[in-house]
Amino acid sequence: MQKKFIFELLMIYTKTKHMKKILFILIIVVSIAKSKAQEKVNWLTFEEAIALNKNTPKPILIDVYTDWCGWCKKMDSDTYSNQIIAKIINDNFYAVKLDGEGKKDIIYKKQTFTFQENGKKGYHELAGALLNGNLSYPATVFMNKEEELIQNVPGYHQKEEFEVLLTFFTNENYKNYKWKDFENNFKSNF
Repeated sequence: MQKKFIFELLMIYTKTKHMKKILFILIIVVSIAKSKAQEKVNWLTFEEAIALNKNTPKPILIDVYTDWCGWCKKMDSDTYSNQIIAKIINDNFYAVKLDGEGKKDIIYKKQTFTFQENGKKGYHELAGALLNGNLSYPATVFMNKEEELIQNVPGYHQKEEFEVLLTFFTNENYKNYKWKDFENNFKSNF
């Protein structure tokens, strides 16, 4: 009887030991998976991006959006949330979210950009300046390291086409290639 009891205790101990190992391995796998979980775009305010650019120059990408814009929300959920897109942006740009109808004043190059009432809504002067008065949302603005406007690109973009667009504006590719040639020769990561 005593031998049987000891044998059962050994069996329970062995099973428990295996369960602990399995649980330990499972915890490690889950931790690794979480650490490699989706990379997200490191969004900054316009002022933060400009301040960072003073010390470490880097091109600036500005997502001009509004709270009511359905296509803006779709671009956030389908395009900006993609790991490949987020990595390209984080590696190559200071990424800015700019509310095209934001009420907060922004001081840039000794000029104060403010909210301007216009009908029921209004617009932020900086958004108006960056979009050359064409207030269409969403819009993506590309600035170089010197904070000069390169291009504003209106509209929603699926991740596949946005990858080409982002890559065109990295490493100053836009200076060396025509858009159509670049687009036709582009090798996608999707």
